[in-house]
Amino acid sequence: MKNYTYHFLITFPFYLIASVCLGQVQTDNFLKKLFTKNTDAIFQQVIQHPQEYRLQIIYSRIDRDKHNAPSFTHYRYQVDSTLYFNPASTVKLPLALLSLEKINQLNGVGVTKNTAMQFDSAYSNQSREWKDPTSLNGYPSIAHFIKKAFLVSDNDAYSRMYEFVGQETINRSLHAKGYPDTRITHRFVRMTPEENRHTNPVRFITEKGEMVYSQPAAYNRDAFDFRRVEKLGKGYYDSKDSLVQEPFDFTMRNKLPLQALQQILQSVMFPTSVKARQKFQLTEEDYSFVYQYLSQFPGETNYPNYDPSQYYDTYVKFFFQDSLHHQLPEGVRVFNKVGWAYGFMTDVSYVADFKNKVEYMLTATLYVNSDGILNDNKYEYDTIAHPFLYQLGQTIYQYELKRKRKYKPDLSRFQVSYEKRIADGRPLIRDVDN
Repeated sequence: MKNYTYHFLITFPFYLIASVCLGQVQTDNFLKKLFTKNTDAIFQQVIQHPQEYRLQIIYSRIDRDKHNAPSFTHYRYQVDSTLYFNPASTVKLPLALLSLEKINQLNGVGVTKNTAMQFDSAYSNQSREWKDPTSLNGYPSIAHFIKKAFLVSDNDAYSRMYEFVGQETINRSLHAKGYPDTRITHRFVRMTPEENRHTNPVRFITEKGEMVYSQPAAYNRDAFDFRRVEKLGKGYYDSKDSLVQEPFDFTMRNKLPLQALQQILQSVMFPTSVKARQKFQLTEEDYSFVYQYLSQFPGETNYPNYDPSQYYDTYVKFFFQDSLHHQLPEGVRVFNKVGWAYGFMTDVSYVADFKNKVEYMLTATLYVNSDGILNDNKYEYDTIAHPFLYQLGQTIYQYELKRKRKYKPDLSRFQVSYEKRIADGRPLIRDVDN
């Protein structure tokens, strides 16, 4: 994912203010003991220096009763709700869910997630999008944006969903669902704060070009709570590639605490396990759709026609991605969303092993930037972050394989039909802005 530099002006809150208070680091002895059993050098280097790597982990053990109802035991390692990490592309998960929720609210006017849509421009730096050659019908749609956002973490897909839902609705909705310390402030393109408050006019059309529904341009008048200052590093490169010798300011960037991220995924995978207000208003067909594209491989997908050698099975499955093998164990599917930017690497996942009847959730983030300079694209993703997340994933997976369960889970809810790639001569997609 590319790093973008934004220029922000501070606005003070008047509508919904998240409390600013000191957090408490949470670490469970169970994980401390379990992690000692993995002697991998890189894994132990990160585990033993959690402050240096801004490490946070949540492992959610799932147990079923005789009726297959799940219960959760959450184990935490260095989890601190006040320790900022840049969520990067993980914000595409709530944006996809909010997009589906809004589509369902428009169902009465004949709009579905598959309805063709077009984006116009009405404010500075906004861009139009009327066609999408990667889709089956050549048009953008919410369904196609979600596919691209989940399969390869496409950035344009996120920005268009941001424009469809609108900055005001995004933040009000997440706060109302019980996530008051979250904020979504910007697209993944260079824009000022004022430009990001404005979102494009959108229209839904038939494939013959007839208007179905028109949504006017929107503007967010709500203020954000920027009282908690979040600065990191010792320097950064600005938009002119000049080195600025001062910490990089994340105070006004997107924010999605790890516990909120875990709960959002849990609310989708297990909607009956969360409070009513935390649920996204989705249909059963929506759930099946989300399950499919959270877990489907890019190489199984016909539209877009991704190059499977570049976008391999574990491309966005960090807990199962190592340097040698790019396939998941037999019978395993990972329903997840990852993000990486500014030296932060994050994964929120639900793992289902249909062969061995194993399931669990694992969420983690770490920061790898030894030189302290941001926007220089010199981060230890390949040498530390990826190997660590793989070892963490293997530690939990191997533990789960051996763990005794009173009742084996019925995982049929998560068994979905995946696509089969059709070789039709179309050029493969190799370069995605993610």
